[in-house]
Amino acid sequence: MTKEQFNRGLLDFLQSSPTPFHATREMANQLQQKGFTELPIHRRWDLQPGGRYYCIRNGSSLVAFVYGREPLTESGFRMLGAHTDSPCLKVKPQPELHQQGYLQLAVEVYGGVLLNPWFDRDLSLAGRVTYLGADRALHSVLINFERPMAVIPSLAIHLDREVNSNRSINAQKDIPPLVCIAPGQEKVSFRDMLTAQIKVEHPDKAVEKVLDYELSFYDTQTPAIIGLNEDFIASARLDNLASCYIGLQSLLQADDRVSAMLVCNDHEEVGSQTAAGAQGPLVKDILGRLLPDNDERARMLEHSMLISADNAHGVHPNYADRHDNNHAPRLNGGPVIKTNANQRYATNSETSAVFQQVCAEQGVPVQYFVSRSDMGCGSTIGPLTATALGIATVDVGIPTFAMHSIRELAGSEDAYNFYRAMLGFQALDSVTIDSGALDSGTLDSGEV
Repeated sequence: MTKEQFNRGLLDFLQSSPTPFHATREMANQLQQKGFTELPIHRRWDLQPGGRYYCIRNGSSLVAFVYGREPLTESGFRMLGAHTDSPCLKVKPQPELHQQGYLQLAVEVYGGVLLNPWFDRDLSLAGRVTYLGADRALHSVLINFERPMAVIPSLAIHLDREVNSNRSINAQKDIPPLVCIAPGQEKVSFRDMLTAQIKVEHPDKAVEKVLDYELSFYDTQTPAIIGLNEDFIASARLDNLASCYIGLQSLLQADDRVSAMLVCNDHEEVGSQTAAGAQGPLVKDILGRLLPDNDERARMLEHSMLISADNAHGVHPNYADRHDNNHAPRLNGGPVIKTNANQRYATNSETSAVFQQVCAEQGVPVQYFVSRSDMGCGSTIGPLTATALGIATVDVGIPTFAMHSIRELAGSEDAYNFYRAMLGFQALDSVTIDSGALDSGTLDSGEV
């Protein structure tokens, strides 16, 4: 696959995935097209070496794997973990706000949203709706209005002269999106709007009553390759759908010799403490079904390694002082190995070395990120998964500007280079390192 083909597919994936539900559906569709079989979690599994499988939880988290022909206890898994969710504005359960002759929708901030860029954007709405059908059964469907149907207008500078020097945003009163004009005593029902949209997208569904939903606003501006020399990818949700796509495309190319796995969890941006999150039991349960014996599973994990893929902070030319000078990744400089002494990232010297060597063999450049010592550090699913499974882990990501904005920016070469590195990682015969005297206990003060 060429860089141009990869990036074109990435842009299409981002456009098709306004919510974790849509991203999971899109990944499942691509897996099915390449011969992967869905494994319903509530049924008994009959797995065959060489088989390709995936399973879904909550419609928003996905685990896909190639069940390699080499014994799991000897070869282990080559794993990539990412997350499907991104910071956004989610619609509240009773959202209608009729004010000054307009209809607005009350929203709740999901995750660490950078709020300023949400103003004056053409917004649409997508997500999952659960309803009572004419058959008196409960059903869920995905909807996506696609067209611009809301906006959060800024307050004119004439009415706030200090806006450019002292602007704060109140998440309760400043950001409810404006949907339409609703004059007089007319009251618009949001659930009626959803019922109408279901009929448009799913004309075969007979909706008796919309009961609940998980819907979020998103920017309708399409993803694009931009810059004078097409150096950049601009899009919403690069954090972390770019990593999901890297993992998906590399897994689709994996052979059936060594086992490989893609884990895409929901709810990373809000702590991962859910059934569909990285602190939930999904991956542990799947590995337990593959190897029910505790001894065999422990041996398998000792031969496994996880690449926790989540975007890294690229050094911004206007704010270079926010980085440690020796650890300031640049866009199109290659994937970034992230480390933190306080274990906010799960990288250690051995897992870093494995990834460095893989990249060297694939001709992929590598960069490093460490937070300034006087600044806090974010985290990823890496430490959570490593803690739950006891699996060796390295935290890696593509450098990005404007992380958690409604529109982020990455390099047009970095995702493709990370994909190339993943192909090499999946083909490794072994991810274990010979620790020699360290493991045997014979190292003395005279040995280095």
